[in-house]
Amino acid sequence: MFINPQFKLKEYKNGLYLVSTPLGNLKDITLRAIEVLEKSDYILCEDTRISKKLLDKYQIKSKLISNHKFNEKKNLSKIVEYLKSGKIISLISDAGTPTISDPGSILVNECINNEIGVFPIPGPSAFAAAVSISGFSDKFLFCGFFPDKKQQLSNELKKFSEFENSLVFFISPKKINKIIPEIKKNFNGRKIVFCREITKIYEEFIRKDIDELELFEKEPKGELTVVISEKKINKNLSQKLTESDMNIIKKMINKLSTKEITDILSQTLNVPKKEIYNYCLKLRNEK
Repeated sequence: MFINPQFKLKEYKNGLYLVSTPLGNLKDITLRAIEVLEKSDYILCEDTRISKKLLDKYQIKSKLISNHKFNEKKNLSKIVEYLKSGKIISLISDAGTPTISDPGSILVNECINNEIGVFPIPGPSAFAAAVSISGFSDKFLFCGFFPDKKQQLSNELKKFSEFENSLVFFISPKKINKIIPEIKKNFNGRKIVFCREITKIYEEFIRKDIDELELFEKEPKGELTVVISEKKINKNLSQKLTESDMNIIKKMINKLSTKEITDILSQTLNVPKKEIYNYCLKLRNEK
């Protein structure tokens, strides 16, 4: 049973509020999100049936307006008119943070063009939750959903494979077995985590080495948030000093010992320590 928190509703500015809602577990909502939703004249949502469950749990009576990718352009002028008349309107998605791979960016840009205030009410986010438990680098690129066409998908994954940090994307369970061969082709040597039903009863995290990845025997239930680990960089990839590297060493040779130069530059140059050390000896022998 929900116990109404003891706070006084503050005066909110008129405008559009992007309110993050639970990914699955309805307890994952902030007090401020409840407050804003209660204060809203209208709440824009993707599926009124899903959003009504959340509003009923927290006894929020604000009027729902269906606003999804198929009707958001049609709704645009009416919503902007409401906002210009001084209404407070909240935008929510079925789960997580609005406009992140969900409808809403068209409305946000229209508000910006009309100098209508747009305010974030932060909270749950599937990709942030997935990265946090991955164990991979917290420097990451969020890719959203990939294209359906095979050639476009292949081109996208090849491009993203050059990115050195972690990658996060969403994928439908119906498409996961179509994308796995492309993942194996482009991300060998890296690790992957499939996050399913985050915060729900059947929450599951499947961790694999990409080189050992196999197709799912059964179609997993629920949309997947997928995290691929950072790219391992081989610092000894290049075996030769560049002309630029040599010039750096020449500037240091009279100020530092061979060992000091080797230790310092091996941290930044893409060559083996031995290569740096031998070049230092060569310079000293030439004197």
